[in-house]
Amino acid sequence: MSAVVKPLTGAPPVLRPSPAALNAAAASFAALTDRLDYLGAEDIDLVRRAYRFADEAHLGQLRNSGEPYITHPIAVAAQCAEWKLDAQALMAALLHDAIEDCGVTKSELIERFGAPVAELVDGLTKLDKLRFNTREENQAESFRKMLLAMARDVRVILVKLADRTHNMRTLDDAPREKWARISRETLEIYAPIAHRLGLNQTYRELQDLSFRHLRPWRYAVLSKAVAKARGRRRDLIQKVQQEVETSFAAAGMNVRIAGREKTLYSIYRKMDEKHLSFAQVTDIYGFRLIVPTVIACYTGLGILHQMYKPLPGKFKDHIAIAKLNGYQSLHTTLVGPSGVNVEFQLRTEAMHVVAESGVAAHWLYKAAEPATATSERLGAKWLQSLLDIQDETRDAAEFWDHVKVDLFPDAVYVFTPKSQIMALPRGATVVDFAYAIHSNIGDHTSAARINGDQVPLRTELKNGDVVEIITAPVSTPNPAWLGFVRTGRARSKIRHYLKTLAHAESEGLGEKLLAQALRAEGLGKLPDDDTEHQALWEKLLRFTGNRTRSELLTDIGLGKRIASIVAKRLMALLAERGEKPDALMLSRERFTAHEGVSQGAVTLDGSENSSVRFALCCRPIPGDAIVGYLGHGEGLVVHTEECGVGQRLRYKDSERFFAVEWADEPVRTFETGVVVTVRNDKGVLARVAATLADAEADITHVEMADETPQDSTDLRFVIAVRDRTHLDAVLRAARRTPSVLAAARTVPAP
Repeated sequence: MSAVVKPLTGAPPVLRPSPAALNAAAASFAALTDRLDYLGAEDIDLVRRAYRFADEAHLGQLRNSGEPYITHPIAVAAQCAEWKLDAQALMAALLHDAIEDCGVTKSELIERFGAPVAELVDGLTKLDKLRFNTREENQAESFRKMLLAMARDVRVILVKLADRTHNMRTLDDAPREKWARISRETLEIYAPIAHRLGLNQTYRELQDLSFRHLRPWRYAVLSKAVAKARGRRRDLIQKVQQEVETSFAAAGMNVRIAGREKTLYSIYRKMDEKHLSFAQVTDIYGFRLIVPTVIACYTGLGILHQMYKPLPGKFKDHIAIAKLNGYQSLHTTLVGPSGVNVEFQLRTEAMHVVAESGVAAHWLYKAAEPATATSERLGAKWLQSLLDIQDETRDAAEFWDHVKVDLFPDAVYVFTPKSQIMALPRGATVVDFAYAIHSNIGDHTSAARINGDQVPLRTELKNGDVVEIITAPVSTPNPAWLGFVRTGRARSKIRHYLKTLAHAESEGLGEKLLAQALRAEGLGKLPDDDTEHQALWEKLLRFTGNRTRSELLTDIGLGKRIASIVAKRLMALLAERGEKPDALMLSRERFTAHEGVSQGAVTLDGSENSSVRFALCCRPIPGDAIVGYLGHGEGLVVHTEECGVGQRLRYKDSERFFAVEWADEPVRTFETGVVVTVRNDKGVLARVAATLADAEADITHVEMADETPQDSTDLRFVIAVRDRTHLDAVLRAARRTPSVLAAARTVPAP
């Protein structure tokens, strides 16, 4: 149906299509046909088949605007066609909601359209059908699936970005309460991904659409201000353009000039971050000069610098050193007519295609050239690093935390000693650099030099630094590194190493605890993990619910299983086989346990690391009488016998306490608290600190009383000492220091 509209003059009536007719046109395959001229007839036929299937699947479904739902997949496919994606990607774009919204199965898609298309659609499907504890967990898992699919085939994210772009263009039709959430998600996740992959046009559009729906009033005000400024500066812009064209023509150089206007969102962000008024933002307008060759870029730069004075510090060569997402251009800001700053960007036609379409321009997903310099430059390394991070990180929220770190591409460029250039996020440290080279180098980093000078590992890298990593076979990742590394790769590798280490240590502790519990039951040692005892271990694992012997021992070490209960069950299984406990050992263990000195105590020498913790309430050191408490999921916690916290835990949960004792020669120092009461004399803190250092005690923490100055005050130190004998010597030295009134070990709370 069409509506007849009568014109006011004597002209013939104008036929305007009705809304129904417009909807029908938008929902037809013809809406896509004109954009597919780069595909062969066979490929177009495949895309048409996918369209028919999607049209049938979405039949009867409407969008919020009242349009047939199929108009959305067509619009997504049209955007993908603009990027000249292949037939499989266009088919996936048309089918991307079929699994989620229409009940179509993945196997049905494989049967009809082949496995590659089905895999693309599956990568795009959200995880609405799974149950998650929170919305954030659902979202994190959904992003993880999408990003991993993207790492295997970048077409997934290209279709996803086209999908999100169309959703943002039609967000006005969605309920108002959804605007903020969808816009924020787009701004924080999809726009940075588009930037990371070099899709500059999409990046700018997503930012502006998000800004318009997130801050409608500010968007409207800025929009009016920019329109006014555009009117005021029209003459200036035309003058600059004419002068540039004249100068390039005089030099015999072909040039295509395009105006470049800063997006409203980037103006708003600059005003917000730098606390500027709109009038103070000077680089709203600029020019993009597209020239035939790379040499012409540099020649053109010379012509511009002869015409107008350059602003110091405002020249950037992104051709010699491309951005992380593959972007290349020369940037310079010049003082134009009337003293107005004007930014110029010079690039070749090929660079322009990459700048606007990024990854899409280079068919990065084609397996034919997986390791070309271009694909590396355009983010292939980052896509591959997603798979590396996934290997170490099974938790979706943790995975997303790692990825977010790498999404914002402000970069620093540094060199290896062999002059290879490496790009890292701004704020990256020496440790990030080490892991960027190889995880094995990162794991064994012991020291580093920047420009020949030794530096701490937490040192932030600056542009142009030459970084040399020094490794040692005995060096291992330090948990403190997690406090300053910036890249997701370094963070995930460190966490993976520490988790593996904690697992191994907990397994060793669990074996000690189970062996100790078995001695109390009259068995000298753990049954071996061999063929003879295989059936025995299988029965025990069925009882505990563990999959492997290693997992059971780890659970005991972490406090998730009680060693004494497991030992009793193991003895019952051995009794079924006819094996009896050693009567002599049974009576000796019970007698010594009654006396409080078990022969099977776990020995501690300080090398246990994460599997054993020394309680902060009493800070035990060698020489103290100690007890061990197996906390729920936190390994063994050691308290002094007189510690009030430990005594209360023992009263409530006695079966979780184990006998522990100090090794004859501990391998490290242990922290304890001391309080030194001093007169308020000048320089007293320095004198006390020097005395403690002279007595070979390392000060790890110090604090002073907060009350108003009086004649005396308490200095509270946490110091590392070898044992009680060493502590006594330290306290004697402190008491002999001038101005010290008393020195004693901190007493734990009752």
